[in-house]
Amino acid sequence: MPTAHPADRSRNRLLDALPDVERDRWFGQLVPSYVEIRTVLFEPGQVVESVYFPLNAVIALVTPLHDGALVEVATVGNEGIVGVPLVRGGSLAVRAIAQVAGWVLPMVSTAFLKSIKEDATVRELVEDYVEALFGQIAQAAACNRRHSNEERLSRWLLMSHDRVGVDEFAVTHEFLGQLLGSRRPTVTLSAHVLQSAGLIRYRRGRVTIVDRRGLETMACECYRVIKIELDGVLDRAVLRGRGAARRGSRPPPEAGATTP
Repeated sequence: MPTAHPADRSRNRLLDALPDVERDRWFGQLVPSYVEIRTVLFEPGQVVESVYFPLNAVIALVTPLHDGALVEVATVGNEGIVGVPLVRGGSLAVRAIAQVAGWVLPMVSTAFLKSIKEDATVRELVEDYVEALFGQIAQAAACNRRHSNEERLSRWLLMSHDRVGVDEFAVTHEFLGQLLGSRRPTVTLSAHVLQSAGLIRYRRGRVTIVDRRGLETMACECYRVIKIELDGVLDRAVLRGRGAARRGSRPPPEAGATTP
């Protein structure tokens, strides 16, 4: 485990999209915490005590089955939030587990709900993100049913590459098999296909992205669909922030004057 937080990987894009005032008021004092791979942040039905803003970690939202298998329904990285509770003391129907080790910003859920209630800018951003997250869940369900293991593995690798900001990161075939809903030998075969094509290099539980463009060609269209939707949340947040800044910079009207 690292002993210090890497300053060059300290950004959550969703928080960065907020105007400085809102970001500093609600999130400026959050302290980074490191999560190892397979760390469980919360279980299905468990009261969500904290939400998490990933920095360079990737968190999977999975549904555990009675036979011990896991089915991934969504992943969250530095573009989002893990564990958005809809009400105080609320719970979610999924397990949140670290898929790629890294840093997160935890925030007590009661403080998070307070920020949503009291600040319209934060509330609009969170509502927009949650809608995009539901879209990702729906897209992933279709992807799991219709696309090949190589396409789905390529999608997962691209999304993780986007989020961790480095070409090499740790992940095991066994864990990928659980998350992709495939047996370990199937994932091993799919990884071998990508490696033989010169797209990745996999050795001793670490994968390296060798040919990003080739991997994009191999991936199904779901990667682009999900990326466009999540990027749209950030773009809209930046535009709202700019609009708020312009309104805040206008001088107050003179007495008796009318505003356009």
